[in-house]
Amino acid sequence: MKSIVRNILLPAAIAIFIAAVLFGALPLPGIQAIGIVTHPNDIFAEIYQTASPSVVAISVAAEEGAGGGSGFVIDRDGHIVTNAHVVDEADEIVVEFLEGAIVRAKLVGSDLSSDLAVLKVDVPADQLQPIAFANSDQLTVGQTVLAIGSPFRQGWTLTSGIISAVDRTIQGLTEFSIGGVIQTDASINPGNSGGPLINLDGEVIGVNSQIISAARSSAGVGFAIPSNLTQRVAESLIQTGEMTYSYLGISGFDVNISAIESLELPNDFRGVVIREVVDDGPSADAGLREITRMLNLDDKIVGMRADIITAVDGTPIKGMDDLITYLARHTAPQQEVTLSILRDGERELEIAIELGSR
Repeated sequence: MKSIVRNILLPAAIAIFIAAVLFGALPLPGIQAIGIVTHPNDIFAEIYQTASPSVVAISVAAEEGAGGGSGFVIDRDGHIVTNAHVVDEADEIVVEFLEGAIVRAKLVGSDLSSDLAVLKVDVPADQLQPIAFANSDQLTVGQTVLAIGSPFRQGWTLTSGIISAVDRTIQGLTEFSIGGVIQTDASINPGNSGGPLINLDGEVIGVNSQIISAARSSAGVGFAIPSNLTQRVAESLIQTGEMTYSYLGISGFDVNISAIESLELPNDFRGVVIREVVDDGPSADAGLREITRMLNLDDKIVGMRADIITAVDGTPIKGMDDLITYLARHTAPQQEVTLSILRDGERELEIAIELGSR
């Protein structure tokens, strides 16, 4: 009889307890009751209402046809940031604001290396709503982000996601790569280019620029130029009309299994193997060496001589992404930096190099 009563009462008690937890009468053990939490959609709506007046839709006309993208206002002087590829070779640039104003814009400057450009519109200051920048050096993977833009010409569209990765490297519009790039799964499509990627404080953390997709539509892998680089480029374009970058004068690749085995390195060793040193460049002048592979008769690598960059100014470098990002964030032409080099897997060197300019 007792077992029958227990079999009836115990499940009922558990059900009552679960119901009490779900409806807020009881907190879960070890968890404090926190009251009503604002739904994320409410937060997104508030951010959109605040940020969307800063975002513009951009239409361009060129000899090869028409196109467009997005952008955002950065000051009350009428400066607007967008992607260089949105306005590249445009004969006419037209900007539309959320409240309906449509004006012509002129190109202040374009930087193909970072795929960024600055436009200027002649609009009264009190009709402009600049958006603030966040510090992109403080971003974390998993952080919630929002994108506002005009995908497929559908203006002022809001999408959400997270930061999928930081410090990615993507190809710019030149032979040089862009470092420190933000990867996100927020939906980004053609037309979003140049629009802002925003944090939950309503601040710009990046400029939406590229996607990886065979279908040219969102596949959950989008990239944004980081806000710190964006500010640096925008300021330079406004002041001088151009942007200059430091130049090391090498090509390289991440330490791989061949380098580890040939140079008898620890299997967790990281750095940049110098593949090529450009003649008469800063690295050549400083005496850095290109990789030399020793092959047997079957063309298999049996030995290697190589300079490996392990740090810049004491900051560890795990691979090319780290090296490109460090140079973009922290250096300028004619600045002297100190490279930590492991030569031939044996000698540790500290080599001072005066950086050149691209």
